[in-house]
Amino acid sequence: MHPIDMMVTDYNCEYLGLSRLCLMESAGKSLAEEVGKIAVYTFSKPVKVVIFTGSGGNGGDGFVAARYLLNRGYDVDIYMLKDNIRSKEAKINFEILQNMKPRLSRLNVYNLKTLDDINNSEVAKSKDSEYVIIDSLLGTGIKGNLQTNVRRAIEIINQSNGVKISVDVPSGMDPLTGEISDLAVVPDYTISFHKIKTGVRDAEEELVGGLVTADIGIPFEAEYFVNFGDFLRLKNRDEKSHKGNNGRLLIVGGSKDYSGAPAIAGMAAIGAGCDLVYVATPEKSAEAIKSTSPDLIVKSLEGDKLSLKHSGEILEMANNVDAVLIGPGAGIDEETSKLFNVLVTKIKKPIVLDADSLKQVELSLIKNRHDIILTPHIFEFKSFFNVDDDLKLDIDSYDFNRVDENITQFQKITRQIKGTVIVKGQYDLILSGTRFRINKSGNAGMTVGGTGDALAGISASLLAQGLNSFDSACLGVFINGVAGERAFDEKGNGFSATDLVSYIGSVIKDGLR
Repeated sequence: MHPIDMMVTDYNCEYLGLSRLCLMESAGKSLAEEVGKIAVYTFSKPVKVVIFTGSGGNGGDGFVAARYLLNRGYDVDIYMLKDNIRSKEAKINFEILQNMKPRLSRLNVYNLKTLDDINNSEVAKSKDSEYVIIDSLLGTGIKGNLQTNVRRAIEIINQSNGVKISVDVPSGMDPLTGEISDLAVVPDYTISFHKIKTGVRDAEEELVGGLVTADIGIPFEAEYFVNFGDFLRLKNRDEKSHKGNNGRLLIVGGSKDYSGAPAIAGMAAIGAGCDLVYVATPEKSAEAIKSTSPDLIVKSLEGDKLSLKHSGEILEMANNVDAVLIGPGAGIDEETSKLFNVLVTKIKKPIVLDADSLKQVELSLIKNRHDIILTPHIFEFKSFFNVDDDLKLDIDSYDFNRVDENITQFQKITRQIKGTVIVKGQYDLILSGTRFRINKSGNAGMTVGGTGDALAGISASLLAQGLNSFDSACLGVFINGVAGERAFDEKGNGFSATDLVSYIGSVIKDGLR
């Protein structure tokens, strides 16, 4: 499992009502159980357990495991290399160990602040093999050179004759790639929670030892429901970045009758963090957008509708952006259809197809593109994929078989293409190959016109900022839905798409906290 996916899943458990403190308790208990099995298998008796901890969540798993191991009759020493514990849950579990005073159990906690402290530790001096050493130092791994004291601790762990067990990933190993930039613990066993990290799975066996996967009670739904944890996928902005560094988007849409849709999509894209948003649109639409949305850079195209004669100008603009949104407010026309099919063939930047483009772009032209997002409601979906039956998006149920069958129906259809499809409904279904996610944010008020344009703008904005198509789609529908919820709280069912757009920035701000 990709490390970021695991972090997202952990956070999203909170929104099912399963706290991260509960998960740490479960992880620590599972760790103690696996350590107990390994110790009995190796030594046939309880032995001393030494737990190396750092400042993160894996240290917290070690603190919890210490309690369970003490109850099993083990002597436990904790070697803390960091006393500034960052993880709130780890800090709570360390405080529990501190509260165990007067000490009635065989627990010792050592704060190893200096190299001398590390070098003079019992593990560093002992030649005994009847030890279990738990590596809870770094957990999520590290890139580049290690801090001196951490590096020395890893050397001592590796030199020890005891049985070495790493938690989640050997400290010093990149959890994504399995690469070791400096030095890493070489364990006899690596115990992963929920699913094995990608880097651990791909690394050579001698670098990770025997692999053990421990179930800590994370439900499938935490992986598949989109929620605030997904904001971990958004990159933090470089404080030295300049205008345009955080995404440039081109919107191709609008017609003499429809100027609102591209304007809403553009403002939503800006609200979602895109630096520069260009709109290529026919003359009358351009006039309206310029007068209502001064934040958008509007390119006026000759005539009342988008047509093939505009392809040169649009393709030139597409060369200077990071993503392109095609369709909002474009209308249905033979010339517009020709243009759209040329654009999806020639534009090599990530693309979002929305609204009228879904009715006019040929499936065969985009089927091999991974960097494309489609945003249909059920009728547009059936039309685009040429589905004749009475297919419905019907996943609001506690019935596993019904939900499973419905999702499978959609997967069979969407696997015709390599890109991502958002099927909009009461619950949105996001599909890409064998992957899917479900979004439950939003409300009945979002049937108002323009909310779909806002969704397309947000998703395209995230694409322009560097997220892949699947992550952009998942986070896009969630942001759009939460913004709709906040608009409803303020104005009830009378809120407009413009009201929804005004909340996008605050939703993202809350998500990045």
